[in-house]
Amino acid sequence: MSKITKYSGLAAAAVAMLALPAFAQEADVTPPNEEIGYIFTTFMFLVTGFLVMWMAAGFTMLEAGLVRQKNTTMQLMKNVALFSIAALMYYLIGYNLMYPGDGWSIDGVLGAFSVAALEPVGLAETETDLTYASVGSDFFFQLMFCATTASIVSGTLAERIKLWPFLIFVIVLTALIYPIQASWKWGGGFLDGMGFLDFAGSTVVHSVGGWAALMGALILGPRIGKYGKDGKVHPFPGSNLPLATLGTFILWLGWFGFNGGSQLYMDTAGNVADISRIFANTNTAAAGGAIAALILTQLLYKKPDLTMVLNGALAGLVSITAEPLTPSLGAATLIGAIGGILVVLAVPFLDKLKIDDVVGAIPVHLVCGIWGTIAVVFTNADASFVTQIYSIVVVGVFVSVVSAVVWFILKATMGIRVSEEDEINGLDVAELGMEAYPEFSKG
Repeated sequence: MSKITKYSGLAAAAVAMLALPAFAQEADVTPPNEEIGYIFTTFMFLVTGFLVMWMAAGFTMLEAGLVRQKNTTMQLMKNVALFSIAALMYYLIGYNLMYPGDGWSIDGVLGAFSVAALEPVGLAETETDLTYASVGSDFFFQLMFCATTASIVSGTLAERIKLWPFLIFVIVLTALIYPIQASWKWGGGFLDGMGFLDFAGSTVVHSVGGWAALMGALILGPRIGKYGKDGKVHPFPGSNLPLATLGTFILWLGWFGFNGGSQLYMDTAGNVADISRIFANTNTAAAGGAIAALILTQLLYKKPDLTMVLNGALAGLVSITAEPLTPSLGAATLIGAIGGILVVLAVPFLDKLKIDDVVGAIPVHLVCGIWGTIAVVFTNADASFVTQIYSIVVVGVFVSVVSAVVWFILKATMGIRVSEEDEINGLDVAELGMEAYPEFSKG
């Protein structure tokens, strides 16, 4: 056999082998091109959604670490319950109220009430729109934002609120308050039509939780012994700072899903590049907030304060949430750092007003939510300062008024605060009959 014949035979065999995958591909091994974007965006929503879901663990650990030992189990119970309630309420009412499509009851203001529905199994015999993502993945992702809003309220009102009134408020918050105002921006409502920009929810999520928590704190009142008659503030140290630190890192991790998934598409190279930019900006904003709080507490108190540094990192994350895409790394760091400074200043300011916020959620989520929404105008040329301020005020007034009404009704009908004896003994035993650390209990 000649070399030419030999090599010709090998070449023919190679061509035949290469041809086999081609025939397999033609047999529908590779999805049609129009499905690729649908698949990747759906996958993005699922992955970023469970990252945001993991933030529920972060809030739980943060709160469990910052409350006193005798109230730890109560915070664990509240966070598991509020997440579960949010899942049901968002399914029954919230999702379609937030994304009414053509189903506005009052155009741009209030959507129609209906139950969320998913696609049929396997998309069989349907003409599904493949230009976006599956309804199931979008519902799953958006639900996590709703649950996050409720988590914010939990920490502020810790150590003196009854369980069931709190959970009833969560029902109203997740079924009505959050979805209605969110529809004004993310559902194509009137704020969106005005050009309001809030990429991942500095206002739509974080300030909403902050306003609801503020109204609850004002109506509920401070913890017994927190403020002396002479105006002195008595600190109540948390029971487990390692747990609080773990919770902060879990929230930091979850925030990559919170902001990254809000890009809403992963169907092009440009969108993937933007998601990576969002991740980097989110991370550096948190770092900027933590470092700013570290330095400022050293200057103010002569020693750095760990709890302030933890909240400084969260403040940076909230601050960058309204616009994590357009800033440079330097600008994102500065935005986060300003958030960290605001938290350090806002905590003692609230104490002067005798507003008792156990975990610092109002400074982190409300104050920095407002700051982050305003900061959009410095990096996004499409943002209007007037529109951003107007939207902050509209959402703030709506959430504050409705929340206050609900809190007052609950206070008048079933009471929202535990008795003085129960508060002194701790809510774990009084409300739940169990302790988180029974081996360390006195007596």
